Amino acid sequence: MNDASTAIRPFEDQDEQAVIGVWHGSGRAAYRFLPTWQALTLERAGEIFREVIRPRCNIWVGTRREHVVAFLAMTGSYIDRMYVDPTEWRRNWGTRLVLLAKTLHPDGLELRTHQENHAARQLYEKHGFRAVKFGLSPPPESAPDVEYHWRPAHLG
Repeated sequence: MNDASTAIRPFEDQDEQAVIGVWHGSGRAAYRFLPTWQALTLERAGEIFREVIRPRCNIWVGTRREHVVAFLAMTGSYIDRMYVDPTEWRRNWGTRLVLLAKTLHPDGLELRTHQENHAARQLYEKHGFRAVKFGLSPPPESAPDVEYHWRPAHLG
């Protein structure tokens, strides 16, 4: 997977539509249990990305043959979003993006995901994240979620 046809690089303006497409398609595939995600239109996803995600996050994209297939959006040490196009699931993108996040923030990371997002939870736990709090995601979803933290061994 780590071959010349794939790369991870900082987000560029021309990546916007591709990132929105990855976010929308991956979210709809991963969150079949969330009516709010199933009702989310590509147009509304674009508005949310432009108004909320892009202004507050540092974003990196994963590309295959120069096409965006994954992205990581972070606010400080918080992993705000990490999505992979469903056609690229199980191709090591999640691991590569988590390792990038750990490199960027070696003193620790935080994130939240849905309790029913078993694939994401398995990935994070495999990389040393620990569940620290169970609760509900903010409205309109209000779905069971879990907060994870990763701390390097030397910080306990």
